[in-house]
Amino acid sequence: MIELDISHIRLGERPLIVCDVDDVVLQFIGPFQLFLQSQGHEFLPRSFRLHGNIVSKADGVAIEDQQVSRLIEEFFEAQELWQTPLDRVVETLGRLSEEADVLFLTAMQPRFQEQRRRLLDRMGLLFPLLATEQPKGPIVHALHASRSLPVVFIDDMARNLHSVRDHVADCLLIHLMPNSPVHRFAPAAADDITRAADWAHAAELIETHFLSNTVSRAAPAA
Repeated sequence: MIELDISHIRLGERPLIVCDVDDVVLQFIGPFQLFLQSQGHEFLPRSFRLHGNIVSKADGVAIEDQQVSRLIEEFFEAQELWQTPLDRVVETLGRLSEEADVLFLTAMQPRFQEQRRRLLDRMGLLFPLLATEQPKGPIVHALHASRSLPVVFIDDMARNLHSVRDHVADCLLIHLMPNSPVHRFAPAAADDITRAADWAHAAELIETHFLSNTVSRAAPAA
């Protein structure tokens, strides 16, 4: 049972692509590092987490977790000034949207959704957006329900991919993340989850998935 209101989402009789946003559609780590520098701080990629790895440029001392959380909120408040799209994402999603519904499921506090909506719109990424910190598996399950159409989920976080795998059968799971120093520490996704090198590769995987499902549905029963 999920609390997120998805009643306004209207899906057509077509495949569904559910896509994360930070470091999948919009650059996050790079812009966040620049933001930190503007605030007199520096991010040291020592593990796959922000808390504990942000230090003061003045003395190199790690700042407290509460201050890190506040900086993350300030960054999302000002995201329109910092974040840019990943390479080829705009044209790729535009092309895929000709045969599938696309929906953004972003892991952030809903109070920052308006800023994200404006930013995505400015880039021509006009697809529906859901902002929540809830687990993604139940949400994708609620969206897809019992539809027999193909469904795809794209994320840079293994835990989100695992969550969707556990709740949505026959979903194509794509692990897509930037080649950044911090992502080298990212937990590995399970072996049944496909890693995409970039958006061109992701598009190939998605189109193959759609085609194979179309063929299987069209095949006569034995």
